[in-house]
Amino acid sequence: MAYQTLLLQEQILAIDIGATNIKFSHVNEQGELLLAVRRRPTPYPCTPPRLVEFLEERIAKSGAQRVGVGFPGEFRDGHVIRPGNLSRPGGVTTDIDPVLDATWRGFALQDALSMASRREVRVVNDATMAALGCIEGHGVELVLTLGTGLGLALSVDGQLQKVRDVGAEIFRGDKTYDQSVGERVRAVDEARWNATLADVVVGFATEFSATTVHFAGGNARRIVAAEFDHLAYRIVIHGNEAPMRGAARLFVP
Repeated sequence: MAYQTLLLQEQILAIDIGATNIKFSHVNEQGELLLAVRRRPTPYPCTPPRLVEFLEERIAKSGAQRVGVGFPGEFRDGHVIRPGNLSRPGGVTTDIDPVLDATWRGFALQDALSMASRREVRVVNDATMAALGCIEGHGVELVLTLGTGLGLALSVDGQLQKVRDVGAEIFRGDKTYDQSVGERVRAVDEARWNATLADVVVGFATEFSATTVHFAGGNARRIVAAEFDHLAYRIVIHGNEAPMRGAARLFVP
């Protein structure tokens, strides 16, 4: 029993917070999944205290001493800059609540989780965590995460760069990137979603002079690879496990 406990403590708990679901898994220091990915609905309204309590309970049950967390909004130096869809009181189908949005801005989520769980917790933007599980370390690598909305990360020769949170930016007409290539659009017309996504790739790959484009997140498996054959960039499609793998690299580069 003591040996099993030691093994569990050496594992890393990976948590990928999404606007619809929160995913959990145990990984080793090489980023290999040791348990199947588990999902729980994201609790709404998702205030900072409610999310901390929700995650702390699962961290305690995990037995892991190290926890890597991906946050679905702009995040820097342990603090929330913008909360993304977590500022919507009923999830992505509801409007942003300015009061809820204000409670998130500047919130020290990493410290709050560390103190509540008494574990070593490291938090980054969710696209950044996915990128850590994708990038190969050569050239300019663009990582697009596809789920409820759109996330973006950028790596140059293996070094992650600071980039803006693009989900709420206007892409075309009056539609944001989240609205244009998020899950609600895909569920209605997957062929159109693939075609729009190809246009998104061209825009960002041109902007950042990307040589490789990685797709990660829950909807990466929905991509029709033939839609991207005409593009001048190398396309790599990853499964939904990329953020889980990336959690290990928060501790073991």
